[in-house]
Amino acid sequence: MLVMAALVVPALVVGAAVGLAASRWPTPVQAPRVSPAQIGQQLEDHRGLRRLVQRRLDPSTLTGLALTVASAVLLLGGLGVGVLLAMVEGDSGFARFDLSFARFGADHASAWTTDVLRSVSLLGGYLGVIAVGLVVAAHELRRTGRASVVWFLLVVIGGQFALAETVKHVVDRTRPDLLNLTGFSGSSFPSGHATAAAATYMALALVLARGRRPRTRAVLAGTAAAVAIAVAATRVLLGVHWFTDVLAGVLLGWAWFALCSIAFGGTLLRFGAPAVQAEAAAGAMPNSLSG
Repeated sequence: MLVMAALVVPALVVGAAVGLAASRWPTPVQAPRVSPAQIGQQLEDHRGLRRLVQRRLDPSTLTGLALTVASAVLLLGGLGVGVLLAMVEGDSGFARFDLSFARFGADHASAWTTDVLRSVSLLGGYLGVIAVGLVVAAHELRRTGRASVVWFLLVVIGGQFALAETVKHVVDRTRPDLLNLTGFSGSSFPSGHATAAAATYMALALVLARGRRPRTRAVLAGTAAAVAIAVAATRVLLGVHWFTDVLAGVLLGWAWFALCSIAFGGTLLRFGAPAVQAEAAAGAMPNSLSG
């Protein structure tokens, strides 16, 4: 039962926290009905406001802003993975829990808990994420008729595989050697299952949440986070990954998802949408701004 608690409790806590955060996320409000002529007149009367709006509606500025945010997300993800690597090298921070968590899984393993852990772990495996991704892509393609959903999921799922395998090859960390309760391949850092689950299920939540009520979106986001944490926990409890491996995997997966979602314009799910929107905004500016 201790093993099951170690699996369920972290997943529920993180899932609830993410769901609550998603439910509190600001919702769009309707813009006031003001004619372009009125807007143009106000901008003519206030030169400072005019310059500000011109900058905000400049396609290169807005596109650059989107790329800056995306780069910052990737930088933070890379920084987090780098910090974890430093902890591993210096046996400090979270790395101090690596051996104790691995021993916990080995000491409390039983036949039925191992079967449950293996089943949950499959949700983050190659076949698991690809199968679920195909089902959701087919469902959304039928529901919305937009092929961009397929491209978005393809980039997220395919990209995270490539990213995780690249980092694994570079780091080349040795796996735990206590009690391996399931199969594995490759080096240990980061956990490929954790990376795949974090990126894939959050991407699926984003796709399924389009057009839904705020409560539904919150539940989807919380569920995606809970699945990622549950998969990550199984890899430690099954003795095939260190604790820091799965932390790095989750961080890397969520960072990759965030980068992809920004590139595709969030719920618009169209690659390059920030640039397209910026150009459209610039084209819709009143003529009085062109001077």
